[in-house]
Amino acid sequence: MQMANYVMAIDQGTTSTRVIVFNHQGEIIGIKQKEHEQHYPKPGWVEHDPLEIWSSTQLVVQGVLNDLNLTPNALAAIGITNQRETTLVWDRETGKPYYPAIVWQDTRTDKLCNELAKDFGQDRFRQVTGLPLATYFSGPKIAWMLKNVPGLQDDARAGRAIFGTVDTWLTWNLTGGPQGGVHITDVTNASRTLLMDLHTLDWDENILSILNIPRSMLPEIRPSSTIYGTAKGVLSGVPVAGILGDQQAALFGQACYDPGEAKNTYGTGCFMLMNTGQEVVPSASGLLTTVGYQIGDQPVVYALEGSIAIAGALVQWLRDNLRMFGSSDEVEGLAKTVEDTGGIYFVPAFSGLFAPYWRSDARGVIVGMTRYINRGHIARAALEATAFQTREVLDAMEKDSQVKLQALKVDGGMVVNNLLMQFQADILNVPVIRPVVSETTALGAAYAAGLAVGFWPNIDSLRDYWREDQRWMPTMSEEQRTVKYQGWKKAVTRTFDWVES
Repeated sequence: MQMANYVMAIDQGTTSTRVIVFNHQGEIIGIKQKEHEQHYPKPGWVEHDPLEIWSSTQLVVQGVLNDLNLTPNALAAIGITNQRETTLVWDRETGKPYYPAIVWQDTRTDKLCNELAKDFGQDRFRQVTGLPLATYFSGPKIAWMLKNVPGLQDDARAGRAIFGTVDTWLTWNLTGGPQGGVHITDVTNASRTLLMDLHTLDWDENILSILNIPRSMLPEIRPSSTIYGTAKGVLSGVPVAGILGDQQAALFGQACYDPGEAKNTYGTGCFMLMNTGQEVVPSASGLLTTVGYQIGDQPVVYALEGSIAIAGALVQWLRDNLRMFGSSDEVEGLAKTVEDTGGIYFVPAFSGLFAPYWRSDARGVIVGMTRYINRGHIARAALEATAFQTREVLDAMEKDSQVKLQALKVDGGMVVNNLLMQFQADILNVPVIRPVVSETTALGAAYAAGLAVGFWPNIDSLRDYWREDQRWMPTMSEEQRTVKYQGWKKAVTRTFDWVES
């Protein structure tokens, strides 16, 4: 019989499902990944097949066990992290979905959100939930399904139809499905539904009534680190013991356990989360107030979240639309052919500006152009745009939280770009730190699961496992930093009022 020396993390993302096995030091010993189909039945609609996601999960789980020659006995616990807000409804007696999963990016609920905001504004539920009325969140998606899927309303009222985000769907299936599957979610995913009261950590009856959602559909809300149930099937006997939404999992995996600690994930866009401790910090700057994590029966830790729409996507645009280079990793070399941007700024407001401006009338601009400017300057300005946008989100976080950032932990695809990371440190005037283990999302889920079963004794022990790969220190003078940031702010104003309503 194999000793339980490892923890498995299931990372169910928007485009693929990954399973990663970690050892006691938080190191990766095995990984398996499988993509799943994206369905676009109408403009703005994005769907996944819940059965395909469950099938893919089983395949990658079995695959990684085979690769490593492990039996379930070798696993101390299973952690789950997931694409947030994606909404599934299924029959608790058969396990059959009533409808495809409506993915977080889906915008079919825009009319419903506008109706709900009509007399009360976009912040109608913000005081309770920490969230604005927006198409991202699960609550309006459930309401849409109840209205548009034949027979669902009746089955929901009868207690047969149940809802979950992807974490709930996987946990229910892992723990037996129709044969006794556990119907739960964790506080981080619940905080993204637009249905949970941030203060009570329970479903809000008033919002459920307004959206006409039966409470019986909803899963029980549990901590992010606790034993939810025991797996059946291929992982038979292993406790399912940790759940975190993907961005919260990255915060946890980056060991941001003290108020003021923050991580930024650099991908197509950027997601920045800052730990605000045990108090709910309302945002006056267009940020989201969310649950960071909860360990067992300890108090909940909250976070502020800010998102940047265009980060790596700008590099992709230079590659695909302007054909400035063949591969995204060539942008750094091109940017290094010049010493600076030559005085230009690139504001990528391709679909408006997000936090802290929230200007849907804005569109992208390049300002400060002269005959001197070449491809290198444009590439450099594109990289700097990501750093400037991060500074703006961070300024908003510090203003809302009244906490000064000491260092920024970074992960995601763009953190291999040394030029960008150095400029990020310069413009923030704080160290920027990249960890050894880049899979911080899966690691966060593994940590949560391992804590629940005693694989790791406490949070402090996890700090010791977090290891720094590289640190970039600010080298820019305060005067230069001020001038550059003022130039950026000026450039941003040039994007306003482009689209006339």
